[in-house]
Amino acid sequence: MKQIQIITLLVMGILISSCGEDYLDPSPVSNIGSNGFYKNEAEVEAAVINIYDGLQLAVQREWALTEMRSDNSKTRSSEGEWAQFENLDVKSTNSTVANYWAMFYNVIFRSNSVLENLDAAGPSATQFEGEAKFTRALSYFNLVRLFGDVPLIDKVITPTDTDYFDRDSTADVYALIVSDLQTAISNLDNSYKGRASKAAAQALLAKVYLTFGNNYGEAQSLCEDVMDSGFSLVGFHDVFYSERSSEIIFAVEYVNDIAADSQDFSLEFTQDGRVRGLNYATPELVQAFTDFGGSIRTQESIILDAVDSYRCGKFISNSTANQQNGNDWIVLRYADVLLMHVEAIMAGADVTTSSTAVASFKKVRDRAGLPTGSSITKEDLLNERRVELAFENHRLFDLIRFGVAESVLGTFATANGIVFTASDLLLPIPEREIGVSFGKLTQNPGY
Repeated sequence: MKQIQIITLLVMGILISSCGEDYLDPSPVSNIGSNGFYKNEAEVEAAVINIYDGLQLAVQREWALTEMRSDNSKTRSSEGEWAQFENLDVKSTNSTVANYWAMFYNVIFRSNSVLENLDAAGPSATQFEGEAKFTRALSYFNLVRLFGDVPLIDKVITPTDTDYFDRDSTADVYALIVSDLQTAISNLDNSYKGRASKAAAQALLAKVYLTFGNNYGEAQSLCEDVMDSGFSLVGFHDVFYSERSSEIIFAVEYVNDIAADSQDFSLEFTQDGRVRGLNYATPELVQAFTDFGGSIRTQESIILDAVDSYRCGKFISNSTANQQNGNDWIVLRYADVLLMHVEAIMAGADVTTSSTAVASFKKVRDRAGLPTGSSITKEDLLNERRVELAFENHRLFDLIRFGVAESVLGTFATANGIVFTASDLLLPIPEREIGVSFGKLTQNPGY
């Protein structure tokens, strides 16, 4: 397995911003070197919690790299670097892309740090290994889907490791993801929603199998394992405002009104007249809600901000401090698993009449107050995922996984005066990373 030195990752170091519950609030450890730190179980657990602190930072601008590069969302005024995403014209110098890359490699660094110090963890070593491998797998899954071939790091590296800058194949990246998630499934139970769990690893591995290799049978089995684990749908409003409900499988947790523990994406999503308008619904998404959403999901998902201008209705902040919001970021929830279950049963076909698939589809439709027929087409499923999971960073990946991204985004681009090519489905490798690699880290085609 190849390693890589990523200077921006090392410069970031171990950034500390503690998470939402008492067990996610360790004493700061950023100025304690690993040689003098990992001496007992409590210290290793603090390092585990530090992984989730890293995730807090990493996911905050993910919507720009995903929703805004699909036909789902746009800016209100098409200004600055943000407009590059909606115009499918992202530059290799884009700071949001560069920060996303660096932050997720920082999460990988934190995960590797835990994995190399499990000997000090005592009886909790198995649990901590599962958590570290889950977060490493999640990080690589996001990176490989967005950038393609990426450098694999499976150990802690130092500034002197200068020989491994080149990219590893997508197949090798997915092999590590699968291995890590299989270990996580074996090692974890379902005690947590803001930390890794067995069900979270099962749901993520199901999505991995649907994304790479078309392993539909395994994906179906994993979805059914999650469906048998006690999760259930809640009211659609409650999904986003009753945190750690029975629908949530894994979420990145934040605390309201505490600057070190909060997030500000709710401000940018929802505005209420403040700052800048980002992640606004495209007219195409608004039409999708008219056609497929049903009134319950529509009124919770999009809010009329001005004439023909709709903003995200999910994750509205209840904070009096504009940039200190406490909404947890939902990574995996039960409705997503039910729809993946349908997808796995369809196994790439254009339609299914399976009663098992229809039953899972019906649960999601019933909550939305909509009827369900006796068959489900691929288009039905893609539309359902779009309106059920809007603004939750799934649309671009769904289009790619369903094999329709070039067609859908090509039509969308033409209608909106945007130039789209297949190379736009991957982001550029950040220019600063290529620079510190002395050119060994190559650029994606089209950039």
